[in-house]
Amino acid sequence: MTYVMILFLFGLVLGLAAVASNPSPYFAALGLVVVAGLGCGVLVGHGGHFLSLVLFLIYLGGMLVVFAYSAALAAEPYPESWGSRSVMVHVFAYLVGVVMASVLFWGGWYETSWVPVDELGEMFVLRGDSGGVALMYAGGGGMLMISAWVLFLTLLVVLELTRGLARGTVRAV
Repeated sequence: MTYVMILFLFGLVLGLAAVASNPSPYFAALGLVVVAGLGCGVLVGHGGHFLSLVLFLIYLGGMLVVFAYSAALAAEPYPESWGSRSVMVHVFAYLVGVVMASVLFWGGWYETSWVPVDELGEMFVLRGDSGGVALMYAGGGGMLMISAWVLFLTLLVVLELTRGLARGTVRAV
């Protein structure tokens, strides 16, 4: 399990460097989906199964909106890919920065951080992540409804912006 978590964490860092250095929205949206999957894998490894599932579904929904908006605004005939020279220079610079920061903070951070959520209790009735979801609905239900309305409004605005001059099937004849 440790090797799988190390693979998820290295993939997460490499994916974040690739997303941060890529100027093309097509490859950046694909990279963000992969990075979201790796981040949810890290959460699953630490015991947050339900939280990672909800985060992945919500993040993918948000990424669809962002991808539709960015693809409509930046229609390049020849986008730069991850193999381009300028993108690889930026990836290398970001990875050097990550290595320098990890050398700076190297002393003993990994010794106590591998404890999953429910490992310390013998017979739990509820898991930690599902209990947190119930608390979120109980204490923040109003804010959850406001957030859902704002996301719906954002979706309508993005669809209106990407529509352009052609109205499609809904137009006055």
